[in-house]
Amino acid sequence: MTSISRQKASIVKGGVVLSYIGFLLTGPASNWLIQNVGTHCVPNGPCLIPVLPGISAPSGVLMVGLALVLRDLVHRDLGAYWALSAILLGSLISALFSPQALLIASTTAFLLSELSDFAVFAPLRRRGFVVAALVSSIVGLIVDSLVFLSLAFGSLDYLAGQVLGKLYMVLVTILIVVIWERRRGI
Repeated sequence: MTSISRQKASIVKGGVVLSYIGFLLTGPASNWLIQNVGTHCVPNGPCLIPVLPGISAPSGVLMVGLALVLRDLVHRDLGAYWALSAILLGSLISALFSPQALLIASTTAFLLSELSDFAVFAPLRRRGFVVAALVSSIVGLIVDSLVFLSLAFGSLDYLAGQVLGKLYMVLVTILIVVIWERRRGI
């Protein structure tokens, strides 16, 4: 193996490890954000961030959009077994670190949205990472938004904000991945 090949393999391996660990941390980070960070925190409700003028979303949307793309990277780089293990481990971590009020909503939304993302990403992989990640993430973020809002708040009041906030993060994350991989010749 040439030194350039070893360097490229090291970069790829480091990126895969970061994707896997980053994915596992998005659940607890999302739960922390939703309770602590926002331009306005609703009493006995979520902390909100603006996603468009007049449209807000619980701040955890930032981590959910990131999680969907990181899981797709794990699936692409390590395969279906590792992606499914990350979903199950991520669900467990989400359950362990969720506050009681969000335990069922957070864990259920995480598990169902990531499995939905997985089911869509797998057959689309051959069309390229960007297409597969974008389409599967859209499906996953809609599932996550519907399940989480219904279970956590019994209302879909923040649905538009949830979908938009997660979509923004998905687009930014995919753009960063594409730029990072192109700059490194991956």
